[in-house]
Amino acid sequence: MQISEARVLIVATDGFEEWELFGPRQILQQRGAKVFLASLTREPIQATVHDDPGKTIRPDLTIDEANADDFDALILPGGVRNPDQLRMHGNVIALIRLFAEQDKPIAAICHGPWLLVEADLLRDRTATSWPSIRTDLRNAGATVVDEPAVTDGKIVTSRNPDDVEAFTEALIGLIESQPAQSEFSRRSEVPA
Repeated sequence: MQISEARVLIVATDGFEEWELFGPRQILQQRGAKVFLASLTREPIQATVHDDPGKTIRPDLTIDEANADDFDALILPGGVRNPDQLRMHGNVIALIRLFAEQDKPIAAICHGPWLLVEADLLRDRTATSWPSIRTDLRNAGATVVDEPAVTDGKIVTSRNPDDVEAFTEALIGLIESQPAQSEFSRRSEVPA
């Protein structure tokens, strides 16, 4: 599949690290991918830049409206509050597991791998994250390394906002290694 044909879903809520959402989104859009944002509601969500308030962005759809069948890959930005809130919502974890069951690329950066821990997707995998949650990854069965972008199977993990370019390039590599999906196989139309 060409990246220009890809449909990528980002899942986030308040407290996401600004560049970890806006960076991959910008790079993917510049390459022609269609990028959609899902959150708990359609109300604008607030970024952080470290601990300070950042930009806001309005989601395209809610988690409950998101269907893994409609997308080619999933991005889980970090920030501390964002994944900490999302991991408490069963529908978010179920959506992440659906992407994994469909063998689609999943990319999580910084504190985003907390969601992979919650979905039990890191057992026997190599991964990285923000340093303070690496024990959580180890406890979930991962081998933890300190590298800008780590790919294991269809999962990409990264450490922090400085890794966004390597993180996004690793995700693009996984997407482009996927077979092309015909439009007829997509079950529902995602709002533009």
